Parts: sequence; structure tokens; C-alpha cells
Amino acid sequence: MSGRTGEVYRVDWLPGTDVLHGTCHCGAEHTAEDPVAMWDWMLAHPLGHDLPGNGS
Repeated sequence: MSGRTGEVYRVDWLPGTDVLHGTCHCGAEHTAEDPVAMWDWMLAHPLGHDLPGNGS
């Protein structure tokens, strides 16, 4: 199948809130209330994907 990259993006809704919790295929995590902002962050990989302990 063409177009498949094997990258997995996960977005979970935090019940009782308007907050989305996203996990990029690289393991970076992000929260946002706006679904468009969440997908912009994920698809901008690796921009803004500061992982704990990587010196940034």
C-alpha cells in the first residue's frame, strides 16, 4: 500500500475537560484544547518536540 509510513499518532481526550493529550510517533507528548493545534503540532515533527532529558 502506498502512502503508509508506519508512524503512529495518538490523541486522547481527557474526560471531564476540553483537553486533548497527543503522543507523536517519536514519543513526544503535547496537550491542547484545539484539535487543529494538536494536529499542527504532530504533523510539524520534529519542530516543538522537546523530549525530557535531551538537553533542550
